[in-house]
Formats: sequence, structure tokens, C-alpha cells
Amino acid sequence: MTRLTTVARALITTFAALLASTAPSTTAQADTDPKAPKDFVALRSVDPTIIQEMRYVTPHNFVGERIDGYRQPLCILTRPAAEALHKAQRKLLRQGYTLKVYDCYRPQRAVDHFVRWAEDLDDEAMKGEFYPNVDKTRLFDDGYIAARSGHSRGSTLDVTLVRLPAKPTRPYHPGEPLVPCFAPKGERFPDNSIDMGTGFDCFDTLSHTLDPRIHGRQRANRQLLKGTLEGLGFVNLAEEWWHYTFKPEAHPDTYFDFPVARESLTSAH
Repeated sequence: MTRLTTVARALITTFAALLASTAPSTTAQADTDPKAPKDFVALRSVDPTIIQEMRYVTPHNFVGERIDGYRQPLCILTRPAAEALHKAQRKLLRQGYTLKVYDCYRPQRAVDHFVRWAEDLDDEAMKGEFYPNVDKTRLFDDGYIAARSGHSRGSTLDVTLVRLPAKPTRPYHPGEPLVPCFAPKGERFPDNSIDMGTGFDCFDTLSHTLDPRIHGRQRANRQLLKGTLEGLGFVNLAEEWWHYTFKPEAHPDTYFDFPVARESLTSAH
């Protein structure tokens, strides 16, 4: 081996060691991330029968990509909210339905991601499905996007109903043709939920829970979900048929930012 080769190898080894010492490891990142308070739990530990289709871990959402802070497809809630949801599930199972959650606790970094996306007026990749009739310049003024979300307090969730036996929802394929979220159920994305009149996260006034244009079976389905959850302490957001908050909130004034991951929860959960 020549002296030049020896020197070169030594330099490469030194450089590699320097990179290894300065690059943050996954373990280090997990150790430095904020943790959830002890009263936050994985919903599955309270009720494993509730279907979880966590949309923001996937690209099938109004942004079109995985959202910051969602590391695992996991519903996390404060324990009182999770236990109330379990009671609702027991009632609905007896009627031939199961709950399905799309989103639960949402870290502040995810909300920040939504805000950055909304400010980028050139990014309208998912407009055809989620907000076909809304000008993106109106998202803040019309209340579809905000700098804070009740989801970040841990007692809010997005939820629907699925008729039993539950059929799987097929995977979304990025780039597939988009159909408006308010199209007839047989035409829009084939979610396995019962017909609520619109899909989840549909930026349209038809998503208002009691919109008078929603009638018949669609209205009855919304009322079944609403009546069941409100009877157990949940409050519906009038503008979104899927959005419910358990009251009283355990953390009414705190917006958390721990990642959606098992590692965020204490070992007891």
C-alpha cells in the first residue's frame, strides 16, 4: 500500500467518524422530543375494536403528503375522551355499526404544516377532491385552516360510522384521478363508512352537520353519530359532521407538540 493510499484512507475514516458524531440519531431525536402527559393513551389500549384510518400518516389528505409529526398510524387521546368513545362504541356495536377515527390528537407541528401549505397558493394538487369549490386564498378567512387546533389539546377527534361487517377501504394511490368530496357516494373515493353526504375533510358548506341540503339517509346517519356521541359528553363542531370534542377537556388551554408515536406515551400505556 502506498503512502498516498494510506493517507487517503485515514482522511476518509476521519471524515466518516466526524459525520457520525454530528448527525442526530433516531434514538437521540426520540429522546429529545416532548412526551405526552400521563393521562394521554393510545385508543387501541382502551378499545381495540374501533377502526383507525389515520389519514394524515398517508398522502390521502388535502395537503397530499404525510403530515409533520405523524410517525405512526395511531390514535392518541386523553383517557376520559378515549373511555367515552369506548362507551359509544359499545352502544353502536349493538346496532350493527362500528366507529372509525380519521384523526385524534394532532401535534402543533402538524398544524404548522397545514398553515405553510395553505400559504402556498401554487400547491393545489388535492383541490379536485377536498376543496373543488373553495378558492385557496379563502381557507383562513372561511375557517378551514387556523394556526391552532383543538385537536392539539388531546380531547378532539374526527370520526365516522362503518356498517358491520366492515369492508376494508382500498388504498389511495397518489396521482389517481380525484373526485369531489361531495359527489354521490358511489362516485367519490370509496371510503367504507356509511354515507354522510360528503367525505372526510371536505372543505364545503355541505359538511355542516345540519346543512338543510343533507336529508334522508345521509341526515339520519349524521344524526345517529351525533346523538350517540353527544349523549356521552362529546360536542360537535357545527361546520364539520366528523369533528367532536369531549367535554370537559382535560387540557383546555394547552396545545401539545409531542409526535404521534408510541414512544410519546409513558410506559404505562
